[in-house]
Order: sequence, then C-alpha cells, then structure tokens
Amino acid sequence: MNPRIFLSPPHMSGVERDLIDEIFASNYVAPAGPMLERFEQDFCAATGIAHAVAVSSGTAAIHLALRLLNVGPGDEVWGPSLTFIGGVSPITFVGATPVFFDASPTDWGLDPELLADAMSSAAKKNKLPRAVISVDLYGQCADLDAIRAICDRYGVPVIVDAAESMGSSYRGRHAGKGAVMSAFSFNGNKIITSGGGGMFASDDEKLVAKARFLSQQAREPVIHYEHTAIGYNYRMSSLNAAVGCGQIGVLHERVARRRAIFEIYRRELGLLAGLTFMPEALTGRSNRWLSVMLISKDLSGVTPEKLRLALEAENIESRPVWKPMHMQPVFKAARSIETGVALQYFLSGLCLPSGSAMSDDDVERVIGVLRHTLVAN
Repeated sequence: MNPRIFLSPPHMSGVERDLIDEIFASNYVAPAGPMLERFEQDFCAATGIAHAVAVSSGTAAIHLALRLLNVGPGDEVWGPSLTFIGGVSPITFVGATPVFFDASPTDWGLDPELLADAMSSAAKKNKLPRAVISVDLYGQCADLDAIRAICDRYGVPVIVDAAESMGSSYRGRHAGKGAVMSAFSFNGNKIITSGGGGMFASDDEKLVAKARFLSQQAREPVIHYEHTAIGYNYRMSSLNAAVGCGQIGVLHERVARRRAIFEIYRRELGLLAGLTFMPEALTGRSNRWLSVMLISKDLSGVTPEKLRLALEAENIESRPVWKPMHMQPVFKAARSIETGVALQYFLSGLCLPSGSAMSDDDVERVIGVLRHTLVAN
C-alpha cells in the first residue's frame, strides 16, 4: 500500500530537538523558565500583538478570556456556528448560553449582517450579549473590523478565536490583532505546533497579567500557597514551548508552502464541473491551513463522501468541513440564526491533505485519485 498521506501532520524544522536538549540541560521542564518566556516573546514579535501568555490549549485561552470578562450564568455569548467545538465550548464552562450565527459567504466567518440585525434587536430588548467570539476559519480571518464596529456600538467586547490562523493577515495586521483578546492553537495539526498548547494574547498588558495569574492556579505572590480566587492548571510546559520556538522561526515558510499546495489543487481541479474552492477574502491573506473544496453533486455527479472514501481507499486522509454547532446534539437547545450557508458548506465541503511537508508528487497523487473518481462516475 502507498504511504499514508495525512490531512495536516506536524512538520518539524530540525532545531526542535536541540531546544528540547536545552530544556533538559537546564532542568526547566515545568511550566516556567526562560524557554517559556522566549516562546511568548517570539510569538509577540511574529504577530505584533504586544503581550501573550502560553497556555495548554486554544480552548483554555478562550476560557480565560471569558473569565476575565466576568461572563457567567444568565449571560449570552454569541459566535459562529461553522467552527470547531473547542472555540465555543468554553461558553458552557462559565455557565453562559451560546447563540450561534450563520457564516458569511465572503470569508466563512461570522456574518456581520446577521450580527448587526441581532444586536439592534437585542438592544431594544435590553438583552445584549456579554461577549462575541469571532472565529477565523481554515486560516482565513473573519471581517473583524466590521464585527468590531457593530459590537463597539453597543459596548460588547470581541474575542477572536485565531486557533487556525497563525501566519494569516487581515487588513495588513496579523490575525487576532485588534480584538480585546485573542486565542491561538499550537495543536499537532496546526500550521506550526508546540506538540500541544495555545496562546492567550492581547495588547492590554493588564489582561494578560490576569490571564497568567489565573492560568497558574491563581496563586498569590507569597512564599506559601495562598489563593483568593479559583484558577486553572493551564500553563504551557517548557518542553512544549521549546518545540514552539523551533517552529515559529519557519512560520513564513510553512504559510508559503500551504498556499502553494492550495494553488496546485485549485489550478488542477478548479475547472472541473461542480468543484470550487474556499475563496480568499479581499480583506486579508489566508495561511491556507487546510485546502477546502466544495463539491456540487448535481454538477459533478459525486458526493464529498464518495470522494473521501476514494481517497481513503488509497491511504489518503481527508475530512468533511466542520459540522455546524447548531446541528450538534450537545447544542440542540441553543438558539441559532441561520441562512443555510453553514449547512451548505458542511454538506458539500471536503478538506484535502494540506501538510507543508507534502511533496508535489504527494499533491499529484491526491489529485489523481480525485480526477479518476470524477471521471469514472
């Protein structure tokens, strides 16, 4: 059987092992020490966001953001339906109620027009949300300025879930910059990885200091263990930070390769009947974390599932687009504002292998299976 082509595997730069050896030599293997500080500084240099604290996951970062906004029972937090659950599940951690919004066809993020109408209606009823979470999907930034303009009018803070958009840009600034707080992920499948972990980031130094405090069990700065608040064991380990330091130096190379892979797919498949690709919004530059294809069954004669199974038969991993949150059983009681866009993308979308270590031959192997399946049909 041909070697496995994974959807989005880690791609090491080659210096991670040396950095991990530094950690072992220093014995700073716990969530403390100079390597952890270095990763945070490197992140800030790469993104232009002034302050950051490395945590255990992007989900943890969003949880901390909601906690810092004092979100709790009785509050609503609004966010997109078309996303991964880790970006919205923290709403339930703090006892708040999620409300889901459909996707914009332009960038696949939270639809600003739906948000504006809902915000105006909520204001008249004196039932504004406590916060809005904007998600950058598959590496493409949502229209943050439009979302912020709406939310600022009503005094509602915006958190950006930039878990998938490290290395992406929006109106000339890095993904996540411009929100009150942002969350990033360095999970093993992301464009760069720390082996697991995330980042809480903000231009507000006080917010980051509070997040750092809560991420370390809210321990007061005294010699004995004293706590006046409940915190969390959310700090990233130095071992993970060492991997992250080795990765962040090749971020631009990883983005360039993923964008090149996307362009090969689009060039070779984009003219086939019934196949289209996720657009790139005019407001930014996507890192193309995953290459996402939409398949019209009526025009192509095949379903995304048929293509997925054909790829799997050749030991190639692919995956459907995120199942919308308003369709998830765990959120069956949640209110949602729908236009049908997210549902359409879920039913017609397929994420293709996009790892930056893929060779051109690997990409052509994927294309060959897709072409064969489409022609055979």
